[in-house]
Amino acid sequence: MKPWLLGAAAGTAVGAGVAAVSGGPTLVPWPDRVRTAFPYALGTLVGAPTAAKVDVLTSFARLARGRGRGPGRTLATIATVGTIAAVAGTVASRRLLTNLVQQSRDLDAGFAAAPTDPLVSAGPGSLVQVTELGREGARFVGTVTPPDGITQVTGQAPVAQPVRVFIGFDAAATPEQRVGLAMAELRRTGAFDRGHLVVQAPAGTGYANSTPIDVTEVLTRGDCASVAIGYGLLPSFLSLNRVGVGARTQRLLLDAIREELLTRERRPRVLLYGESLGARVQQAAIPGGSDDLDHYGVSGALWVGTPGGVTSDDFHAHCAGESITVDRPEQIPTVLPTPRPRVWFLEHDGDPVVRFRPELLWERPAWLPVDGERGRNVPEEMTWRPGITWAQVLVDTMFATRIRPGDFMSLGHDYRADLGAVVTAAYGLPADADTAARLEGYLRATEVARAQRIEGVGL
Repeated sequence: MKPWLLGAAAGTAVGAGVAAVSGGPTLVPWPDRVRTAFPYALGTLVGAPTAAKVDVLTSFARLARGRGRGPGRTLATIATVGTIAAVAGTVASRRLLTNLVQQSRDLDAGFAAAPTDPLVSAGPGSLVQVTELGREGARFVGTVTPPDGITQVTGQAPVAQPVRVFIGFDAAATPEQRVGLAMAELRRTGAFDRGHLVVQAPAGTGYANSTPIDVTEVLTRGDCASVAIGYGLLPSFLSLNRVGVGARTQRLLLDAIREELLTRERRPRVLLYGESLGARVQQAAIPGGSDDLDHYGVSGALWVGTPGGVTSDDFHAHCAGESITVDRPEQIPTVLPTPRPRVWFLEHDGDPVVRFRPELLWERPAWLPVDGERGRNVPEEMTWRPGITWAQVLVDTMFATRIRPGDFMSLGHDYRADLGAVVTAAYGLPADADTAARLEGYLRATEVARAQRIEGVGL
């Protein structure tokens, strides 16, 4: 049999085998077209290299026996196709990255105007312009909790006006300069006079989740300031190489805040928040765990949906005795230990962003045991197969967050339904059952209103 025929047969057999076992259940739903195409695509990706490899090896074997012309033609074809694909991929990727960066800079119609609130960045007297905030920063400072929202949930009048500071990636050229702007904004707005200061590490695009800040602003009755600094403009999955820059920015900010607070008699509770890549960034900024938290005077930290998870890292060891991990609010202990946990991890058992690790290629993960109990939303029928499960969870990450405004879910990488209760517990904020119920309704209504502004409804 000719080498290319033998290679084609081998590649087809291997690809068909892979396709046959790759259509099983996954952590999150996929669109029907993706579910249908995935086995064929994966089979082709595995089968095509197999065919080429068998063709080359067979040609070498025939050449060694004095038969045939060798694998030159096959190798030349592979090299040509590879070169064309590489060039085309480079051009396409550069164009894609340029478009994604521009999207992160473009402001929504509903947030394009500078805020009128002097206690937020880009408002009157601010050192930064609204155009320097980027899309996510403009959304963040443009949705500060109003006084009637506080009264609606708590039944009490506000005690202060919330402060929100955001420094966009485009506001300055270096992390040091961005931190300098952030500190100037915190001083300008009187942020250090508030009782609570939330330091949030945004995700790759600069996305800073407003929901945990909404919770803190409401339950502290406005006695809250928050600050976030961007370190890039690309989505998180394209910003893994920015974790170092993000962590350095966080350390510089925490250092500056610490120095500022040492000069003051009245000091706010310093609280940390990171979600998705922001959680990884903030953890990287304080590798010493409890020692670093003590150094910076941190009262509480909440990290949500950490990429790759934290359960097998040594971070827990550095926070021994004062960390807790929950999948959902129902797992929060009715009576918390004393002293109460200072570090909280919110990780869905079935979040593919949390579960996706390189080791999934060759090693069965603890969350997919052959026997034993599985976590919430991890299908009993899902099994581990080398390489295949890794590819499935990779695709899962692409569909891990499917958001409809106001329709809060506790599924995949969507933590909106959990944040009200978990933020309240992690930061030790006051909320009885009735207040908590009103808070949940308020958070949903606020998200719908925010989405309408993003879409330009009513403008």
